[in-house]
Amino acid sequence: MSTIVITGTRKGIGKALAEYYLNAGWQVAGCSRGEASLTHTHYTHFALDVSDEDAVVAMARSIKKQFGGVDALLNNAGIASMNHALLTPASTVNRILQTNVVGTFLFCREMAKLMRKSDSARIVNFTTVAHPLNLEGEAIYAASKAAVESLTRILARELGELRITVNAVGPTPIETDLIRGVPKAKMDALLARQAIRRMGEVRDVINAVDFYLRPESDFITGQVLYLGGVT
Repeated sequence: MSTIVITGTRKGIGKALAEYYLNAGWQVAGCSRGEASLTHTHYTHFALDVSDEDAVVAMARSIKKQFGGVDALLNNAGIASMNHALLTPASTVNRILQTNVVGTFLFCREMAKLMRKSDSARIVNFTTVAHPLNLEGEAIYAASKAAVESLTRILARELGELRITVNAVGPTPIETDLIRGVPKAKMDALLARQAIRRMGEVRDVINAVDFYLRPESDFITGQVLYLGGVT
């Protein structure tokens, strides 16, 4: 049974991804700051902060002991703050960078060490269309995801010799807690900048992730796929 690690599985896209891959026959190791919100014979949960290096290393060691290795990693965990730059405190900046950048890096580093025996090792990081669209009010969130994209491209080169592909998917707005509270006028303006003018759905994300995870995608790495026709 293949093993997939998914961060941020307590709710939203992360939980949906965990449920999808459990139903597809994967062994899933998930994590969130709180306790698990789903139960399944093949689901193992870790309560931690993704930017806590010691906790991530401990999780990796536990996974190695329990499953022997890892075949795929989905770096879904992330936080956003929609605020004008002049009204954004340093505490918010640090919190976003720690979760979105440091957390993604730590999981890439530790799980890649466990992928060496896999025949089709895959890492999929999560970015956002807020970056290419240069959305006002999301300077730090977009900047953190720009860093994730750079990390994705460089890790694709560094891990290529280990036959580990590293790619990223950039969803459009999806009905989750991440966008709750965004004014309708702002959301409509954002959707108007997409080629396909609708809200994203979890199935759209799953489709993109599935593409990256396919055995036939072993020659695709260092790529960023934005959904909705955003370029």
